[in-house]
Order: sequence, then C-alpha cells, then structure tokens
Amino acid sequence: MSGTPRVLVTGATGFVGRQTLAPLQALGFDVHMLDYGLPVEIPPGVIAHSANLLEAAGRAAVIDAVRPTHLLHLAWYVEHGKFWEADENLAWTAASFDLLRRFTAGGGQRAVFAGTCAEYDWSAPPLRERTTPLRPATLYGFCKRLLFETATDWAERNRCSLAWGRVFFLYGPHEPPVRLVPSVIGALLRGEPALCSVGTQVRDFLHVADVAGAFAALVKSPVTGPVNIAGGQPTSIAELVRILGEECGRPDLVRLGARPLAANDPPDLTADATRLLSE
Repeated sequence: MSGTPRVLVTGATGFVGRQTLAPLQALGFDVHMLDYGLPVEIPPGVIAHSANLLEAAGRAAVIDAVRPTHLLHLAWYVEHGKFWEADENLAWTAASFDLLRRFTAGGGQRAVFAGTCAEYDWSAPPLRERTTPLRPATLYGFCKRLLFETATDWAERNRCSLAWGRVFFLYGPHEPPVRLVPSVIGALLRGEPALCSVGTQVRDFLHVADVAGAFAALVKSPVTGPVNIAGGQPTSIAELVRILGEECGRPDLVRLGARPLAANDPPDLTADATRLLSE
C-alpha cells in the first residue's frame, strides 16, 4: 500500500462525490471517503471515515488517519435555493483552507478543489479560465473565489500541486428533485404539464458522471490552476426541455413560457472547455 497513491474524497456521498469513487479506483488510487451518513453505494475497497470537517478536530483526525497523498475536496453547503447567500459559505471557506493547510503539512502532494462558474463575471461569455474576470454576484461565488485565491497562494508557497475545477451545469441520478431536469421529468412522468420559462437562456450542461470523471482525471493529472468542468457545447433551456419531452414521450405537456424569466437570469452562461478537453 505504501507505493499506492491515497486520495481522500470529501463530499463523497453527495451528487458529484459518489460518482468519483469508482473512476478514482480505476485510475489506481487507494480511495478513502468521508461518510456523512447519507445512503450511497460504496464500491468494494473504498474505505469510509467519519469526520466533521467544520470542526478543527475532525479535520485533524481524518488527515492523521488517512495520510493522503491526494485530496479531492467537494464538500460544501449546497442546499438548493439557500446556498447562494447562506452564512454557511463563510464557515466552509475557513474549514476548506484549514483542510488544505493540514493536508500539505501532512505531506500531501496534489489537491483538487471544486469551484463554480459563479466565481466569474457573467457578462461576457464564453467564460474562460485565464481571461474572464472573477466578479461573483453572490456570497457563494465570492467565498469560492476567496478560497481559490488563498488556496492557490498557499499551494505555491508549500509546493503542493493544486487544480481548481469550476463546475457549470449538471444533471443526473440523485439530483435534488426541485432542480430543472428532474422537475421537468417528474412532471412529465406524472402526466402533468412541465411549466417552464420561455427557455431562451443558454447553458452548458454535463451529465454528473462526466463531471465526476473529469474531477477524477484532474486528480491524476499534473494540470494546475482553474479548469472549467463543462462540455463546451451550449444548449438552450428550450432545446433541453424539448429533448426531455421527447424522451419521456410527452412533448405535448411541455409548457415553454408558462413561467416568467427571472430578472437576474443571465442569457448566456457557457464555458470555454479547452483546458479540460485538451490538457
């Protein structure tokens, strides 16, 4: 085991995290995960640990127990509809930086953190890692940006390889049912109208398994700095909903324009995925 890289996955029972475990194993990692008591199928060979990352003692205990060479940090406060401006973002910023500090002090070599497209200035798509300004409009985006900047500086000073995966829009199994894709599918399968906005908004959607696979590949990779986790294939909400209607066999129940567009809903949030796809 001494020659096998050990990766600690936080947020491992979450929407994305549970999908990273098998790909990390396939890449040759000894995988350790934090178990938050949520139901999740753990692949054979993955070792689960219990720790509260919001407590210093919990962070210290899990780093001491695992002694990871690699860290995939996905844990954060993500309650739908609340996380954008929740005070919990502040606690997770501090806890995440301290986790990185303890990881490097324990000999950690490579860390990958989950960022967000909400760090960017959304006024000039496509959003590019090296040229689009960071100008978040929410507390969530601000805290992720703050952590990105402080973690990057710390990693450089302590010779730790750090990559920052900026997640865009995703869908798939275990997604909260109130989000766009599962809410539309749920309504259609119940034989109810799927009430949507006009759907002119353009987004960059990626299946959660592909998002997780990208994070696993990033852990194995030597690439550093920010990397957009997106497909680079923009799709309008209207087109996405149309496809869902066809797949569910109920295109007649799709109601585009039944809901108003939110005043602050940006018309275009697409990513330049060049780094992910080529590096």
